[in-house]
Amino acid sequence: MDRTPLTLSPSAAQRVATIAAKQGKPAILRLSVEGGGCSGFHYKFGLADAPEGDDLVVETDGVRLVVDPMSHEFIAGCVVDYVESLGGAAFRVENPNAAASCGCGSSFAV
Repeated sequence: MDRTPLTLSPSAAQRVATIAAKQGKPAILRLSVEGGGCSGFHYKFGLADAPEGDDLVVETDGVRLVVDPMSHEFIAGCVVDYVESLGGAAFRVENPNAAASCGCGSSFAV
């Protein structure tokens, strides 16, 4: 299996740490890819209690990003960032594997 690393930006790590602290959970962000969305696939984010056995784990500033092997195939080499703009604040995935994405930024096609 391709284990091309993922990157969790410092701003995303800081935001995960803040959210996890407020919820009393470990600072572990789970990113997965699911079918659906306007372009065929969409990203799903959530806090995790712990990595699972076969997860790819990346750490930035003490915060871990975990991804299951099936999802990793679609997002290998991506950068997970947290951006704030006039339109709001959100986690963004810069995915080099996406052939197309939609305006919402959470859906993509390969």
